[in-house]
Amino acid sequence: MAKGKKTAEVLTLEEKLEQALVPVEEWPYSIPENWCWVHLPVSFENYTNSKKKVQSQSYLENGKLAVVDQGQELVGGYTDDESMAYSGELPVIIFGDHTRCIKYIDFLFAQGADGVKVLRPKSFYHIKAFYFALHSIDIPNMGYRRHYPLFQQFSIPVPPLPEQQRIVDHIEHLFSKLDEAKEKAQAVVDGFELRKSAILHKAFTGELTARWRKDHGIELGSWETVRLGDLITYIKAGKNWLAEGHPPQNDEFGVVKVSAVTWGEFDELESKTCTDPGQWNEEVQIKTGDFLFSRANTLQLVGNCVIVEAISKRLMLSDKILKLTFCEKIIPRFILYFSKSKRYRVQIEGVSSGNQDGMRNVSQKNLKLLELLQPTIQEQKEIVRILDSFLTKEKQAREAAESVLDQIDTMKKAILARAFRGELGTNDPAEENAVELLKKVL
Repeated sequence: MAKGKKTAEVLTLEEKLEQALVPVEEWPYSIPENWCWVHLPVSFENYTNSKKKVQSQSYLENGKLAVVDQGQELVGGYTDDESMAYSGELPVIIFGDHTRCIKYIDFLFAQGADGVKVLRPKSFYHIKAFYFALHSIDIPNMGYRRHYPLFQQFSIPVPPLPEQQRIVDHIEHLFSKLDEAKEKAQAVVDGFELRKSAILHKAFTGELTARWRKDHGIELGSWETVRLGDLITYIKAGKNWLAEGHPPQNDEFGVVKVSAVTWGEFDELESKTCTDPGQWNEEVQIKTGDFLFSRANTLQLVGNCVIVEAISKRLMLSDKILKLTFCEKIIPRFILYFSKSKRYRVQIEGVSSGNQDGMRNVSQKNLKLLELLQPTIQEQKEIVRILDSFLTKEKQAREAAESVLDQIDTMKKAILARAFRGELGTNDPAEENAVELLKKVL
């Protein structure tokens, strides 16, 4: 044995404590006097077993045993090989090597192939308290394969065991209330597309304006089946311009990418800068009020449309984006809403050509073949008015719900931070110092 070195077996208790405890001057933040800070590796045992890893190509859709892998979904598949199971002291902690995903597992499982670490706290830490304490540590993203070694360089606060249980009880009580609110907010977010689809169906079958027609003495028979080609007066296409992959600055011009019209609103930042000044063509310049159609995209996104509400950059149409001009018999915004309906989507996917899994294309000829029911101009205006009002309120409700979801996540982080600073008001200063508990374990 090298001079000055001792194995763990011959270290004195004082030396073990010195290795385990973080000096007061190095504490990340202050904690109650009967708590202590310890270096993270001292607080757990690593039960990870490389021989128990189930390779991803062996995962089953269903099986006797869940395979725990990285990521938010937790269960990556199943296996029937029960010899791979972790058993004994459950639950355990799962630590993703490059996802920073820390999970509390309370069922038999097999270990996934990529980067999963199976950690169990030592007896001076309550299992759930350890799990919550790990979540209270601000662990940066350290990169694949480097995360776990650097993770071990952190430290963790250790309250007395009775306080750990009180912390767990308090956190779970608060989290249960937040989860109830989160479930309701998530329902609003998840139901947005369903509600939008339902009202669009009513809009383009005449149900939405049935009362309006009755009040105005108009029959549903006034609706005519027309092809889009009957309503389009002009189609303008751009070219495949030479361009660099960043949006143009004030003194530059550029070309829009397909993604500029993909997500329901025109996004001028989804553009590229043209490198040749001679390419500028005012005839294909995009302006406010233009109706744009994506003739090429994936199967789910081809045919998406937008109306340009505002634009500040000098941008041209690309060869994948068409500008449509309509006759006076149709309101462009009525067509825009129709393009969001299921009837439109079914037709677009039916007339698109190309690789099933890759880029799909809609020719100008096939675009003109799309059919819709056309009401009078007055009824079109009423439909647009109702849809504008309804979808604006729905969008506001969804954004508010998404904000609540973000706030809930922030509140949970704040609760965890307060809990492991001793700020929940549950700590009893008269309880035995956590250092004494640590001595017994060491």
